[in-house]
Amino acid sequence: MLKSLLFVACPSSRGLFRFPASFVVSSRCFFPCRGSSLPSADASALPFCVKAKRFLVVMASHGLQSASPAAPPATALPGRANEQGTASYAQQFAPVVGPGHFRKLATYNDHAGHLTVSSLGLGTYLGPETDLADHEYEASICKALSVGINVFDAAINYRNMRSERAIGRAIFSAVSSGMIQRNQFVVCTKGGYFTFDVNRPPNPRKWIEDVYIQPGIFSWADFVAGCHCMTPSYILDQLDKSRKNLGLETVDVYYVHNPETQLSEISREEFNARIKKAFSALEEAVSANKITVYGVATWNGFRVSPQSKAHLSLEDLVDAAREVGGAAHHFRVVQVPFNLSLQEAASATTQVINGRSMSLIAASKELGVTVVASASLMQASLAKGLPEDFRRAFSEGGQVPTDAQCALQFVRTTPGIMTALAGMRQVDHVQENARVISFSAISAS
Repeated sequence: MLKSLLFVACPSSRGLFRFPASFVVSSRCFFPCRGSSLPSADASALPFCVKAKRFLVVMASHGLQSASPAAPPATALPGRANEQGTASYAQQFAPVVGPGHFRKLATYNDHAGHLTVSSLGLGTYLGPETDLADHEYEASICKALSVGINVFDAAINYRNMRSERAIGRAIFSAVSSGMIQRNQFVVCTKGGYFTFDVNRPPNPRKWIEDVYIQPGIFSWADFVAGCHCMTPSYILDQLDKSRKNLGLETVDVYYVHNPETQLSEISREEFNARIKKAFSALEEAVSANKITVYGVATWNGFRVSPQSKAHLSLEDLVDAAREVGGAAHHFRVVQVPFNLSLQEAASATTQVINGRSMSLIAASKELGVTVVASASLMQASLAKGLPEDFRRAFSEGGQVPTDAQCALQFVRTTPGIMTALAGMRQVDHVQENARVISFSAISAS
């Protein structure tokens, strides 16, 4: 029988450190919680940990099966993450998570309210495009829900739509089983990069002409660097495909994916016009209840200097959102790489707000935008080889956390970071990474 991975929290505090300098911090103990088995005729009345355990046992016995492993869910789940649902999810784990594990995401959307989200999120970028990898992700997602992780991140181009569909099948199974409700978890995805479906067409150019050019979704002039487009019609087309892949009526967070890619071929003036039109389309999607909030997910844009051609100004992006959505616009989240190796979001003065230079995190706070960290483990490169003194700085009671746990703890305790995303295709990865949930996530600085 599978056991839920739950841990007893022990008080501690910590400060940030600048890698590779050593620093002093206290950690958390790793004491498993046995939980309890409560008989009940009504599954909905069971404690969350019992419902999760039952579902995981069934999953382990039978697997998550679908008629076509690469297919999206058969039907769309109604509703969205909301204030009441996410708060109830967090409450289930209150006895076993450290202080600060759950945070608030202000959506400024009356249908959602302020969402309670986990400081650790599951990403789905890496992995082969195989049925086996799909099933591995499905199992990991369900395991993550059972241990206090309720944020899931994808993009339509990740594994040629397979990652979105794996998330969709997993959450559909979890909701259908009664393990969780739709309003308790947050699903984020992205659009902008071109992708084929699971199977690449024999004549890609003709396929693009037939599917996108002839219907007027975009022109070849809109198609930048051979891979990127953000015309309103294309963004909305991709959003609808993502909603189908995920089996969701409403996507909680939708990002324009790496918009700075456009700046490799177009002027800043043209870029500003294009992003404004994309934001206008996304505000319409909010009104149509297709998404709750939107933002941009970047790689270089917020990390490079204002003089760089690829630079993104958060102030300009928020101004564009205000122009099309008013003061109550829904541009509320940005995603940026942040980890032990890439610390620019907190340390580099890449943003200028009202003539004042500051970091992205500082600018986001002033502008009412939430920051999500991608690449928290730098595609697993930070899950090994960390200095021994760094790892021991997190130890307590003779127990030394793993490299991956230390790297995640660094990100989730950085002030201004809402959620640290990490790729977790294997259940073992979820189990290891989730141990930091029992740590305090509140920085001492």
